[in-house]
Amino acid sequence: MFIVHSDSVVKVNPGTTPNYNQSNPLLKLLNLMEKAQLAAEREYYLMGQTQYLFPYEWLSLYGPAGNDADILEPERQDNKLDFQKQNIKDFRSTDTYLIRGLVRVGDWIGPFLRISYRGGPDSKLSVAANHKLGEKIKLWVKVGNVATPSLISVPYNPVSDRYEVELWGYPNGDLQNQLDTKGRKAIDRLELQVRTDLVRGNVSAFNREGLNGKRIEDIDSNSTMHPVLPLHIELAWADFSEKIWDSQNGANYHYEFNMIVRGWENYLETGISANPHGGVGFLEYRNLMSNYGGKSQKNELGRGLNAWNLSAFSTKFHGNGYEPFFAVDYMDLHLLKPGCGIGLHRHRDNQEMFLMMDGQGFMVIGDWCKMDQRERCFEIRTLHAGHFAMLKGGNLHALMNSTDQDISLFMCGGYD
Repeated sequence: MFIVHSDSVVKVNPGTTPNYNQSNPLLKLLNLMEKAQLAAEREYYLMGQTQYLFPYEWLSLYGPAGNDADILEPERQDNKLDFQKQNIKDFRSTDTYLIRGLVRVGDWIGPFLRISYRGGPDSKLSVAANHKLGEKIKLWVKVGNVATPSLISVPYNPVSDRYEVELWGYPNGDLQNQLDTKGRKAIDRLELQVRTDLVRGNVSAFNREGLNGKRIEDIDSNSTMHPVLPLHIELAWADFSEKIWDSQNGANYHYEFNMIVRGWENYLETGISANPHGGVGFLEYRNLMSNYGGKSQKNELGRGLNAWNLSAFSTKFHGNGYEPFFAVDYMDLHLLKPGCGIGLHRHRDNQEMFLMMDGQGFMVIGDWCKMDQRERCFEIRTLHAGHFAMLKGGNLHALMNSTDQDISLFMCGGYD
């Protein structure tokens, strides 16, 4: 269950159109990503695998167009052909953001997790400490099912004006000698810390070889960069004396990397089928999603229905039930030019799928309301050719082409 949002919906007078080229929230979000710092130089990071979580505390949406302009409650916005309603006008980020991804040191490739907290005087912790936080604060964190036994020191980073720590799963004891000057300095000031207890996983465990007939969900389930399982992170902040806390009154903050991305390296099961459907030779398959055959521990293609949702049959008389299928009202091919983006918006009712056919882009999926598993967040990942992202009904979403090449995109789902 979730709590419906209570943010603002802005009326757009009939006959007018919002100016999406001014103060666009998608560009604002990508600017946060571009300003994010990393502990070592970028050549150590597999940037195409880097994922971002930007929590936010307030959201503003545009209202419907035309004759529906006065219907500001999203629950009553039933016109499926109005593509202005529930476009995002603005958002306000919180004090924390998180980054996870892969780093390469010599022949080793493994995970990292970066956790960052606003350094300015307006952060909740700074206000509670009467703006006297000093050069370090403290962090309690639980990554997956493992919590740190003691608080982690988090130093202030003057480049970003934030308190930041980056945890690496590097298994050897010579990281200081393997890094560049920037990375070594980050180790010295505790911005970069080796924490194999918290950041775990062996990338080679997910290599295609040896996986025939195995469910990838059952392999290295504690991996920080598991291809299909979500990563849940619980945390709380404290001043260096550990007397003043920003912890949601003891409930702590809950975050989760959980965007549904599937493709050549992100699948549920793989194997070889001889004489596929009575054919000749063999077929190598990668099962991405299934409602049958026990391929997945959950029905990812289905969706629950709330009272305000239109069902796949365009009715609200559905008894708040469950649809165990993915309903498709359209299939489109799109070309997205360099520097262009599909804006941040929300489909109240329907699921949607973005399949990258050629090129790459930044896929954004976020939360309209507070969900059980995490604070409201925007999650950003790079969508590569041959991969698709799936969003559930109610998810905010966007796609940005930040390259100098066209993006070829296949999309299917239900308009609303």
